[in-house]
Amino acid sequence: MVGSKAFISHKNGQLHISKEDDEPTVPIEDIGVLMLESHQITITQSALSALMTNNVVVIGCDASHHPDGIMMPIAGNVLHQTVLKNQLTASLPLRKQLWAQTVKAKILNQAALLTAQQIEVKQMEYWATKTRTGDPENVEARAAAFYWKNIFRKELKFTREREGLAPNNLLNYGYAILRAAMARAIVSSGLHPALGIHHKNQYNAFCLADDLMEPYRPWVDAKVRAIISADQDFGILDKEAKKQLLAVLSDDVRFNDERKPLLLALTTTTSSLVKCYEKETRQLRYPRFHPAE
Repeated sequence: MVGSKAFISHKNGQLHISKEDDEPTVPIEDIGVLMLESHQITITQSALSALMTNNVVVIGCDASHHPDGIMMPIAGNVLHQTVLKNQLTASLPLRKQLWAQTVKAKILNQAALLTAQQIEVKQMEYWATKTRTGDPENVEARAAAFYWKNIFRKELKFTREREGLAPNNLLNYGYAILRAAMARAIVSSGLHPALGIHHKNQYNAFCLADDLMEPYRPWVDAKVRAIISADQDFGILDKEAKKQLLAVLSDDVRFNDERKPLLLALTTTTSSLVKCYEKETRQLRYPRFHPAE
C-alpha cells in the first residue's frame, strides 16, 4: 500500500517507490496487490506493464481513500481461449450446483467464526445442510441475518449496510481488497471475471469475483472484529486499520491438512472452477475457517 506522495518506477524486476525520505524497492514477482491510495502518486507505464506481466492487481482509491478502481491483466493464462470457451458454455444446472456449494461453504465459515466467540450455531449448521442446488429457499439470507446479529458486541446494534454506520466502513474496505485479489486469481486462471455462476448484473464487471469471494468474507470479518475488540477507533478508517485489513491476504487458510496464504488460496478456488468447467470434477475447493487463523 502506497499512501503518500511517491514516484513509482520499474527497473530490473524491481518496483522503485521514490518518496521524500527514502526509496524502497520491492521485487515485482513478490507482489500480488498494489494499493495506490494517495492522489499524489505518479507511476510509469513501464512499471504498470511489468505489474500486469506479473499478474499484479493495481487498486486505485478516491479522494476519501476508498478503493474505486481495479487494473489487471487482460489474460493471465496461456489457455485463456479454451478456458473462456468452457466458461461461456457451462450449463445452468452446473452453475446452480456450484452456487449451492459456495453458499454452504460461506455459511459454515461464518458459523466457525461465531463458534470462536462461544456463540451457538446449530441453526446455521442446519441451514448449511439444507442448501440445495441454486439455493431456492435462500438460506444464505437467513444465515446472514443471524450472523450479522451476533458477530459484533450487542451494544453496537450493528446492521450490515454498505452506506451504514461503522464498522461498515471497515468491512467495505476489507471486502474491496478481497474482491480485487479474487479478480486477480480469476484472470490468472484464464477465466473472465464478468461471467458469474450466480450474480448476473450486466453493469457489474466482477460478477464471478463477487460469487467466489463469498466463503472468504469471514476472514475479513475476523479482522474487523479484532480491531473492535482491541478498542481501536473503528469509526475512522485510519492507516493502522487499513494495514490490518490489507494483511488478510497473507493470513494462513486451510484446505483439509494443507495450509497456504489466503492470496494463494484464492487461486486454488479459481483453478478448481476451471476443472469444473472442464468436467474433470464437480466440486469447488474452498478453505474452512479455523479460529486459530
